[in-house]
Amino acid sequence: MSKAKQGSHESQGSQEGFENRESSTTPTATKDSVAVTTEREDGVLYLGIDLGTSRTSVTASNGVRETVASYVGYPKDVVSRKLLKRDVLFGDDAVKHRLSLDFYRPLEHGVIKDTDASKNIKAARDLIAEIIRLAQPRKDELVYAVIGAPAQASIHNKDAILQAAKETVDSVMLCSEPFSVAYGLDMLDDVLVIDIGAGTTDLCRMHGTMPEDSDQITNTFAGDWVDNRLAELLTEAFPEAQHTIQMVKAIKERHASVAKEVEPCVVTLPVKGKPTQFEITDQLRAACQGIVAPIVEGLSQLIATFDPEFQDRLKNRVLLAGGGSQIKGLDSAIEREMLATLGGGKVLRIEEPVYGGANGALKIAHDMPAEYWEKLK
Repeated sequence: MSKAKQGSHESQGSQEGFENRESSTTPTATKDSVAVTTEREDGVLYLGIDLGTSRTSVTASNGVRETVASYVGYPKDVVSRKLLKRDVLFGDDAVKHRLSLDFYRPLEHGVIKDTDASKNIKAARDLIAEIIRLAQPRKDELVYAVIGAPAQASIHNKDAILQAAKETVDSVMLCSEPFSVAYGLDMLDDVLVIDIGAGTTDLCRMHGTMPEDSDQITNTFAGDWVDNRLAELLTEAFPEAQHTIQMVKAIKERHASVAKEVEPCVVTLPVKGKPTQFEITDQLRAACQGIVAPIVEGLSQLIATFDPEFQDRLKNRVLLAGGGSQIKGLDSAIEREMLATLGGGKVLRIEEPVYGGANGALKIAHDMPAEYWEKLK
């Protein structure tokens, strides 16, 4: 887990398009462009929550920010309970002790899993309760939360998230994850948002109003897809090497790159119990590159169905967000694919991929009138 304090920032996000990229630098939407105030009404704690398949993050009006891996574990038996001395474990702690636990990753493709539904709903409820606990609400405070959900989550899936949250907050609403990113940066007019999570990649077209269904596209070419593809490529290239999906995920998170020039990626994997080094640069690049074409295909669809007078402006204002945006060189790879298929485009990577969605959700929570929160209770 990581913890930081968030101050108030004035909005510095440009509304007139992105500056040209210098060859040696990558433009980013900085955290200073996130206008989230920490002032709050007496007795109310506002929370922005990014409930993700891989990580769950919260930004609170008391200045607290926390993130935890979206894993939940319960001791399997009396021996594991005696060993762990807890009834439930979360995040990296749960991953570390997963062999002693009934282990859950309750979210899949950004929503609560339908398989083994009752247990995953309980795990999701406990995960939401934990992230709210980490936000340090006072006992005398009301807790109002805005939770990010995938752009095209079904009504059933949204209701499941709402029901899981209502046990630990006083009032809650959902918003589209890419919309919350754009809202946090005050970039609401003629902008395309790419939000790459673990379970889904959400694309959203912003044009000065609340996005409609036709403004949003969701696909599953995201972090989990890269993990599974990389595992397949490693098995094909090095059949003798042993690895788990957790090991592959850790390799990706440390070394992921689609840059044209990159240092060789050498990792250590066991072969019949013996640690052995493998050079996996090509396999890693190929797995990461696999999400680029589906992303640009979605962007093309959103651009082609937009007012033709504003299409050029739209494709030159693309925000890249989410944990997957941390893949080295991904912004440039998307620009190259856009050049080939759309004749050009500019991509701006946001500076805070872990908290971008939560920052925007908190800003939405602040901007909602008090009477609206009362109606949602």
